[in-house]
Amino acid sequence: MYGWHDGGWGWGSWVVMIILMVLFWSAIAAVAVMFFRNWRGGYAPPPPPPGGPVETGPESALRVLEERFARGEIDAEEFTKRRDLLRGR
Repeated sequence: MYGWHDGGWGWGSWVVMIILMVLFWSAIAAVAVMFFRNWRGGYAPPPPPPGGPVETGPESALRVLEERFARGEIDAEEFTKRRDLLRGR
């Protein structure tokens, strides 16, 4: 048995063994982390962004336009023109 010289693989067998050992322990760690997360109650989704849900579409644009008009940022003529544009008139 002493004359086999690592089965003829040389230093390549050591490299393969190191890579396989790292993959093996990484897989064990990944399974442990997944088990711990599921046992603890799972992954919690991130909190919603501040200011509530993001609205899109012409209704939200009209709401913003109405808010700007109420704050006095735009005058009645500008409000009417932009509102008609949003409504498609």
